[in-house]
Amino acid sequence: MILPMYIFGQPVLRKVAEAIDPATYPNLQELITNMFETLKRSEGVGLAAPQVGLPIRMFIIDLDVISEDEPAYKGYLHTFINPEILEESEETSSMEEGCLSIPGIHESVKRPEEVLVKYIDENLQQQERWLTGFEARVFQHEFDHLDGKMFVDHLSAFRKQLIKSKLIAMTKGKFSASYKCKANR
Repeated sequence: MILPMYIFGQPVLRKVAEAIDPATYPNLQELITNMFETLKRSEGVGLAAPQVGLPIRMFIIDLDVISEDEPAYKGYLHTFINPEILEESEETSSMEEGCLSIPGIHESVKRPEEVLVKYIDENLQQQERWLTGFEARVFQHEFDHLDGKMFVDHLSAFRKQLIKSKLIAMTKGKFSASYKCKANR
């Protein structure tokens, strides 16, 4: 089932999400399936539970969609439940980011190149590993959603000022997206 995407201005996007017990969370596998369907339909690479209205610490990443250009990501579909960032590299890089909850806005964001993460996967197994490059960037972007942050929060005051009117319009339901959305109207 395709879930509606919550758009900038929805309160759930600014709340700190709560950890869940994946063994007892109701219909967890169905939620994961629905989130992957929603992500595929919206043509993104990552989706956090708050973006579909659920204030829980979970997100999914699908890098298979870029595997034609990046063969290393063939079959890359992962679920991250109760994720943590344990360590970050000092090396950083900037890259343009967008967000399904902020349609039409893309800005350069500086993030650590590598992160050591810990999480529970879709098979309810505890994992701990280093992520690098684009995988690390997408993880950090989605992880921000769990703490009520969005990529625009990483921008300079000048860049924020330049997009302010677009963000205000979004909170009033004035935006365009090719996927099902839930916005303030």
